[in-house]
Amino acid sequence: MPANRIHVEPAHFYTGLVADLYEPLVGDPSRPDDYVPFLDAAGSPALELACGAGTPMLELIQRGYEIEGVDSSPDMLDHCRRRASDLGLEVVLYEQEMQRLALPRRYRAIFLAGASFTLLPSDAAARETLRRMHEHLMPGGSVLIPLSQIAPGPDRQSLPGTPAREVTGADGVRLSVEGRSVEIDRPARTVSVRLRYERSAPGSEPEIVERDWRTRWWTQPHFRALLEEAGFERITAVGPTGGRATEDALVFAFLAQRTS
Repeated sequence: MPANRIHVEPAHFYTGLVADLYEPLVGDPSRPDDYVPFLDAAGSPALELACGAGTPMLELIQRGYEIEGVDSSPDMLDHCRRRASDLGLEVVLYEQEMQRLALPRRYRAIFLAGASFTLLPSDAAARETLRRMHEHLMPGGSVLIPLSQIAPGPDRQSLPGTPAREVTGADGVRLSVEGRSVEIDRPARTVSVRLRYERSAPGSEPEIVERDWRTRWWTQPHFRALLEEAGFERITAVGPTGGRATEDALVFAFLAQRTS
């Protein structure tokens, strides 16, 4: 059966089969403990951008943190609501894109779990998202934004795909995701990965979808400048194990505050 090749805007990537397979196949799920120090320092209420199906938000709510969630994908939000219902949790969720954030309240903390900020399609979208994050903070409120960048290399580079990740349930249904190809464009600061998702049940035709997953990166000085432009202060880049990130770090997160 030929793959159903669909290209969608980054903010709406996680729909249909992709949304169904995200949680079972996620390679490095966000760990709630990684966000506890930030939430304890920043205070409540908190907002998770790109909350998806609720990892780690739902477990943090179970621990007593007051967190609301926003995501652009209605399918991912449906998964989150079902998981919350199964856990007996009340959860406040909004369907919006980050760069169009317009919510009825302000927060002490706004964060992303994982580098979903890199799915924004342009620098202009990044600027608008940071501006709206700043607007949605209470005075003294904080943001936590995980990011990543690509190591130096040729301006443009094509790489082989990545091996498939797959799981097979007790019912014999096999789920898999495979990176078919990788294209790096350093002048544009983008990485495009052709992903192939498949769900195969015994005795049935497999469901297959291929989509292009495109991310964007920023250097630490560039992103710091974007935060300053949006009005943030007390800006710090931290490494994955804590402490200040080195200048050449490929994975880092920015902490910043609205101080006035």
